[in-house]
Parts: sequence; structure tokens; C-alpha cells
Amino acid sequence: MAAVLKQIPNFITIARIALVLPVAWYIYEGAFTRATVLFIIAGVSDGLDGFLARRFNWHSRFGAIADPIADKLLLTVSFLLLAYVGELPIWLAGIVLGRDLIIFGGATAYHFIVGPYDMEPSIAGKISTFCQLLLVSVILLDNSFFPVNITIVYINIGLVATVSIISGGSYVLTWWKKYQHSKHV
Repeated sequence: MAAVLKQIPNFITIARIALVLPVAWYIYEGAFTRATVLFIIAGVSDGLDGFLARRFNWHSRFGAIADPIADKLLLTVSFLLLAYVGELPIWLAGIVLGRDLIIFGGATAYHFIVGPYDMEPSIAGKISTFCQLLLVSVILLDNSFFPVNITIVYINIGLVATVSIISGGSYVLTWWKKYQHSKHV
């Protein structure tokens, strides 16, 4: 029974991954109320699986890998679809996607050139993810439950662009320093 309980955070993460497609579909269809509800459920599930893993020490290698992938997948797909339907600027979706590709490419290159690297989110990366989550939430809420002041939307757009660029650069700098260090060891 304990082994099954330990898997609860992983099941929640898998459910969050399964929510990506319906969220994307509802955004595409303009069913923003449904997209918002599912996005909120996904956000709550992210907090719940993290809480359970920490509280009961139900950590797993699968969870360590799948949890950030679930978050990235939900945010990236939401950004791309919101840009596609005209709710976010395409250039902003390009910055967010470009940052993620740089991080993924850098981690992959580091792994093959230097060696295994446990991906740990930086402070800038956590702030970037939070700002992206906030912006998607604001856009979805604006189109579903209540209008949001346009100034808040523009501030969030500027914040996401700035923090995404800083965060992407911080990962590149971290890998470069680790690469330089590995050459001297």
C-alpha cells in the first residue's frame, strides 16, 4: 500500500500532462472559460503533487523529470495557442519558446559534451515560470470570468519578455561556467 501511495504525485503529474491537450483545444476553439477552469486545475495539481512529494517524502526520479516537463508543456502550448488566436503577441511566444529551446539545447549539449547534469531550476528560471503562469492566467481570466485592466496585461507581457531573456541567459552562463570548470578538473 505504501508503494502505491508514494506514486500519487506521479499520477497527478500524468493527469496534468493529460490536461494539456484539452486546454489547448479550448483555447483554439475560444472556449476560454473551460480553458481557464482546466488551467486552474492543472495549477492546483502542480502545487498538490509538489506538496505531497515534499510532505511525505514521495520523491521519485520520474517525478523529478516529469513534473517540470508537465509545467513547461502546459505553459508553452498555452503561449503558442494564445498567440495563434491573437490573445498574446507572436514575438512574445517566440521569446518564451526560444528560451525553452535554448535551455533544452544547452542541457542536451552539456550532457553530451561534458557529462550528466541534474537540471535544477535557477531563481531566474523560477521567476520566469511564475511570470509566464501569471500572464497566461491573466489572459485566460480576462477572456472568461472577468475583464482585466489592459495596463496589467501590458506590464505582464513586458515582465515575461524581460525575465525570459534574463533567465535564458542565466542558464547559458551557468552551463558555460560548469563547462569551464570541468575542463580544469
